[in-house]
Amino acid sequence: MQRRTVLAAPLAGGAALALPAAAQPAGVAMDEALIPGAEPGTQLYLRNKRPEAGGPARADRTVLCVHGATYPASTGFDLPLSGVSWMDYMAGRGFDVWSLDLTGYGRSTRPPADAATPPTTGEKAVADIGAALKHIRETRGVAKTGLIGWSWGTTLVSRFATENPGLVERLVLYAPLWLRDASSRGAVPVPEGPLPAYRTVTRALARERWLAGAPENKRAGLIPPGWYEYWADATFATDPEGSRQVPSVLRAPNGVLQDLRDYWDAGKPFYDPAKVTVPALLVLGEWDRDTPPSMATTLFPLLVNSPGKRLVMLAEGTHAIMLERNRGALFQAVQVFLEEGSA
Repeated sequence: MQRRTVLAAPLAGGAALALPAAAQPAGVAMDEALIPGAEPGTQLYLRNKRPEAGGPARADRTVLCVHGATYPASTGFDLPLSGVSWMDYMAGRGFDVWSLDLTGYGRSTRPPADAATPPTTGEKAVADIGAALKHIRETRGVAKTGLIGWSWGTTLVSRFATENPGLVERLVLYAPLWLRDASSRGAVPVPEGPLPAYRTVTRALARERWLAGAPENKRAGLIPPGWYEYWADATFATDPEGSRQVPSVLRAPNGVLQDLRDYWDAGKPFYDPAKVTVPALLVLGEWDRDTPPSMATTLFPLLVNSPGKRLVMLAEGTHAIMLERNRGALFQAVQVFLEEGSA
C-alpha cells in the first residue's frame, strides 16, 4: 500500500548535558555512553531513553535517531520542551530509543581543525551508524532496529539500509534530502574551492536560517517563547571551543558540504532508493526551505521496493518542526508509522 497525506498541525507540545534521573518524565529511564567510533581513536556519544519498567528487547520497538548536517542529535531529538522531548515521547509509548552524535558533532570526538580533508563525509558517517547499531544490537540482543534520520541524516540511514537490509526494521526520513536544484542550493550553499575542516554558525545565523522558509506573518508564533534560547544554549554548549568565542559559535564538520558537492549538487544520489526494501515514511513541514517538499515528492515514487511507503506533509512547520509549536503533529505521524510494525 502507498499513502500520501497532508495533515493539519493539531498539537503544541530535545538538552546538551544529561538531565538528572529525577528530571526525566515519569516512567522514562535514561542512559549515556561513549563507544568506539568507526575511525580508530574516535568515540561516539550515544544517548538512550526507554520505559523504566523494562521488558524484553524487541527489534520492532528499538530505534536509532541520526541528526543532520549541523546540529547534534542529543539537543534535537532529546530537548525536553515543555518537559518532554521526542525521545521521551517515544519511550513513553514503549520504545527503546537511541540517539547518535556522529564524529565531529556534539559530545563525540572532534577531529582537529587542521585536518587535510573535511571530516565526517557520508561514507564515514554511515560507518559510525554501523558502529552504533552494532553496540545496540549487542547490548539489547536484537537482530535489527528502526532508523530515524533528519535532513542529511536521511541519506545516511537510507544508505545504511540499502547496504544492510537485514539489520533494519523500518525507516523514517524526516525532511528527506534529494538532488538539489538552483533554488534549494541557495538555502545551504557550498563555497567554491578547498573546504576547511569546519564551518561556524552563530546563534543569529541559526535563527535566521530556521525561520527563512516560513511566511513573514507566521514567524513570530512558530517557536513558543524561550524555546529557541533553550535549544541554542544546549546546542552551542556542546562545542566548548566555539562557545568561548564572542559571539559564541558552533563548529560543524564540512564533510556534508563535500557530500553536497560530490553527490546532491552533481545530480548523483548517495544511495539508490530502489534498494530500500523496508517500510519507509517520508515526513516534512510544508515550509521546509532546506529540503523542500519537491524533494520528497520526487523521491517518493523512486522507493519502488519499499512496502507500505508513505509521504506525510505537515502544515505550518519548517525544517526544524520537531522543535516548534506544531511538533506534536510530527510525533504523532511518526509514532503511527512505527507502531504499525509492532503489536
